[in-house]
Amino acid sequence: MEHPSSESQENHHQQQQQQQQQHQYVVVMRHGDRKDNFEPLWVTTAERPWDPPLVEEGRVRAFCTGRKIRNQLGFPIHRVFVSPFVRCVETASQVVSALSALHDDPNNLTGDNVSIDPSKLKVSIEYGLCEMLNTEAIRPGLAPKDGNWGFNISELEGKFPAGTVDNTVEPVYKELPQWEETVPGARTRYANIFQALADKYPTENLLLVTHGEGVGVAVSTFMKDTTVYAVEYCAYTELRRPIFHKDHSFTAGNFEVLTHNGKTGIEYIQTVKDDINGMS
Repeated sequence: MEHPSSESQENHHQQQQQQQQQHQYVVVMRHGDRKDNFEPLWVTTAERPWDPPLVEEGRVRAFCTGRKIRNQLGFPIHRVFVSPFVRCVETASQVVSALSALHDDPNNLTGDNVSIDPSKLKVSIEYGLCEMLNTEAIRPGLAPKDGNWGFNISELEGKFPAGTVDNTVEPVYKELPQWEETVPGARTRYANIFQALADKYPTENLLLVTHGEGVGVAVSTFMKDTTVYAVEYCAYTELRRPIFHKDHSFTAGNFEVLTHNGKTGIEYIQTVKDDINGMS
């Protein structure tokens, strides 16, 4: 029986190392500043009081966060998935403009009149990223009484920069969750959609624009014994996992959270468990 040469063993080792150097990144981000938190009377006359848009400060914050992601994270974003709530769509529109801008002009505070390269990334709306559909997240009395949330997908897609929408994408969640979903149920939904989207596009880095609870879940799901207690507007967390490709299939390692406490608008505490064996 022939034993493999040291050269072939070394080549095999190098191939394994090369595989281990391939990573997928997923950024999970909260929307910007919502109008009803700055203009409380807005809900009294709004046609869709459950679906507030951004205020101008929110648009600026979203664009500047997109610029920060572009310049500081060190990897490209290939696909953006967005909750259908208009505050998330407007946030994503600003972020996409910043990520796709032909020239990164620091004088630009929003994506208005910014020239972009639409081939840089693609955008799709995903129902699974939507707000928790319960009174914990949507103020009592504001949900549509007929149960029709009235999301016009083609109209929402029109808010994204021209040429960036990918109409060929099939959403993971074909419809919205039922009203009064439980908080644990919503948290499970968020964890499931993050994993499903990552598995669907294992060779691409993703940006998921969602709601505060979703961003918290992205941290607590992939960082053991962690409780998230604050998620600011446009806060985001960065996840990374190794991807191993072989014969047109892939296997993936577990996600790790790369975001440090307080650095990107997320604050959390970690529970330190006593080492029973080390106790005297």
